[in-house]
Amino acid sequence: MVVKLGGLGMTSIGHRFFAAPNPPDSVRLATVLRPWVHTVIELFGARRCLFESNFPVDKASYGYGVFWNACTRLTDGAGADERAVLFAGTAREIYRIPSAGAASQTP
Repeated sequence: MVVKLGGLGMTSIGHRFFAAPNPPDSVRLATVLRPWVHTVIELFGARRCLFESNFPVDKASYGYGVFWNACTRLTDGAGADERAVLFAGTAREIYRIPSAGAASQTP
């Protein structure tokens, strides 16, 4: 089991970013999402979590770059290994995506 950390800009979530006169910047977004994201990572562990963008649906609440910058801010205190699995490692494992530079396994 893995948890995809995304979809948090959907209008049904309750943050109401979509109703604000201006969308949040990455600092504000990270501040609002931090309690939920950190709790999930703490409960499941980084190796069972992955960041995902859920765009274009989340576009109603914030920009694509803002989301990824917020994810970077959310992992400021994490080690390199933890960040690597959250941003790519877990997804590679679950979706069986070869690492960049890996030899093709096609016969």
